[in-house]
Amino acid sequence: MKDKVEKRYDVNERQKAFYDFKKKNLATKAWSNIRNGILNKIRKNVGVQEQIYTLHKTWMGDLSQKKVLDLGCFSGNFHSIYLAKNSKEYIGIDLSDTAIKKLQQEINNFPNARAEAIDFLSDSFNEKDFDLIYAYGVLHHFENLNELTDRLKEKLNSAGEIISYDPLRTSLPIKVIRLLYRPFQTDKDWEWPFSKETYYKFSKVFEVKDRRAVLGKAKWFFLINILPLPYGKIETLGKKWHNEDWEKSKISDSHMFNCMHLTMLMQKKD
Repeated sequence: MKDKVEKRYDVNERQKAFYDFKKKNLATKAWSNIRNGILNKIRKNVGVQEQIYTLHKTWMGDLSQKKVLDLGCFSGNFHSIYLAKNSKEYIGIDLSDTAIKKLQQEINNFPNARAEAIDFLSDSFNEKDFDLIYAYGVLHHFENLNELTDRLKEKLNSAGEIISYDPLRTSLPIKVIRLLYRPFQTDKDWEWPFSKETYYKFSKVFEVKDRRAVLGKAKWFFLINILPLPYGKIETLGKKWHNEDWEKSKISDSHMFNCMHLTMLMQKKD
C-alpha cells in the first residue's frame, strides 16, 4: 500500500510540473500541436466544440440545489464559472496549487464556491455526497480503473451523476498513432485514453444515461480540405459527417469506438 501511495505521489508531482511548466519533449509537443491545431480547427469548423458544451449544460440541469465537484479543473474549464455561479455548493479541485489559486481568484465573489489543490484519491479529500461530478478531460488520467470507479461511487450521493469527456484509443488510425507515439510520450504515466474495456467498465458500474462520441468520420475532415472543392461544400460534408457521428454513436458501440472522443452522462446505480 505504501509503494502504491508513493508511486501516485511521484506521478502527481510530475503531472503538476508538466501542466504548470509545460515540460514536454519533442514527441509530446508534436502531438499537442496536432491536437490543439488541426483537431481543434475541425472541432470548431464542424460545430463539435459548441455542441459538446451545450450538451453538458443541458445534462447539468437546474444546479440551484446541487452540490458539484469540478474534478481536475486546473485553473478553470469552459463551465467552471457557470458551475460556481449557479450551484448550491461548488468545489473545484486539481493537483496544481498554482492553477487552483487562479481559479479561486475567479470565484471569490461566489460565497458557495471554493477551489482546493488536492488529490481526488487521497484520504485528505473527505468531501462527499455530490449531486454532480463534472470531469472534463479528466477520467483518462487515472490508470487504476477499479480505484477510480470505487472513489467516484463513494463521492456521489445515491442519485449522483457524472459528466465526462475523454479521448478514445479504439479506432484503428488512433491505435497506430498512439502505438508509435506512446514510448516517447512525456505524459504517458497519466494518459490512459479509453479502450473498449474502459467503456464497458464504466457502463457496468454506472448507468450510462446518455453518450455521444465525436471525430469518427469527421476526423477525416482535414484530408478533404486539400481537395480542389469550394470550401462551402467541404464544410457541409464535414458537418454531415459530424452529425452522423453524433447520432449513431448514441446507439451504436461500433460507431462510437470509431470516434476519437467520448462524452457520457452517468448515474450511480442503487
